[in-house]
Amino acid sequence: MQALYTAEALSTGQGRDGRVATTDGQLDLVVAPPRELGGTGAGTNPEQLFAAGFAACFHSALHAVARGRKIKVENSSVGGRVHIGSNGEGGFQLAVELEVVLPDMEPALAQELADAAHLVCPYSNATRGNIEVTVRVSDD
Repeated sequence: MQALYTAEALSTGQGRDGRVATTDGQLDLVVAPPRELGGTGAGTNPEQLFAAGFAACFHSALHAVARGRKIKVENSSVGGRVHIGSNGEGGFQLAVELEVVLPDMEPALAQELADAAHLVCPYSNATRGNIEVTVRVSDD
C-alpha cells in the first residue's frame, strides 16, 4: 500500500488507564476503563475512540459515494456504537453498529448509498470478516 497519510499516537500509563496523544498534539486524552468494565469511567476509552473514528470515516465515505453519483446529501449523520464482550475463549471481541441518517431521501436510495459506502470506507474494509458490522439506515 502507498500511504497517503499516517496518523501516529502514543499510549502511556497502563493502556486502558492512562493517556493517549497524537504526535501532532491534536488529540491528548485521559483514558480510563468504563464503569461497566470495572473502571472509574473518568476518561474516554478505546471503544469510544473507535466508534468516533468509524462513524466519521463512514460518513466521509457516504458523502464521497453520493458526490460520485451526483446525489445531493444534506443534514446527514452517522452514529457509531462499538460493543465489547467476551469471545467465549477467555478474550474479548468487538461488534459495531452504524446508524446512517439521510433525511428527506427515499429509503431505498439511502440504503444503496450506505451499502456503497460500506464497500469503500477504510474502517469497513479493515474490519470486514474480522468483526460483525451492522449498517442500518434510519429516518431520524
